[in-house]
Amino acid sequence: MHFAICDFLLDMIQNSVEAGASTIAVGVIEEGGVLDAYVEDDGKGMDELELERAKDPFYTDGKKHPGRRMGLGIPFLLQSLEIAGGSYELRSRKGEGTSLSFRFPADGIDTPPTGDLAGLFLSAMCFDGDYELKVLRRAPARDVGYEIRRSEILDAVGDLSDAGALLAAREFLASQEAS
Repeated sequence: MHFAICDFLLDMIQNSVEAGASTIAVGVIEEGGVLDAYVEDDGKGMDELELERAKDPFYTDGKKHPGRRMGLGIPFLLQSLEIAGGSYELRSRKGEGTSLSFRFPADGIDTPPTGDLAGLFLSAMCFDGDYELKVLRRAPARDVGYEIRRSEILDAVGDLSDAGALLAAREFLASQEAS
């Protein structure tokens, strides 16, 4: 089971990378008593049948993860949203990409904790592949707001397989959350 909103987002970003997306946008906005989040990509997309099956915890096509019999990321998210009184929109077009946005009440007793956003964004930048990750983060009540791209992090610190580069990127992302 996913523990935090970051867990849901990381799962969705991994889906985008595995769908061959060259550009992935992720946003986390805390404003007006709600937490809005989204992941959008230009990956392979899904048709209507695949889109409905993505919501079914007992279905997997067996191609993305051979041997796995279930895909639980989206079903777990939808279950958490239902319990917490949240909402979502999932759209996709075959050959064009997928967009998932969701909203949790910020102070809801059943709303999962946000989790470690700096760690989420760093982990999302470490997936193998040639893709651009665009991050948008806003939390006006805490005076937090930034946009960053994976390419900017890679240009600044180098390959994220190096421990020093990972530490530098982690410290930078954490500093943005602490603004």
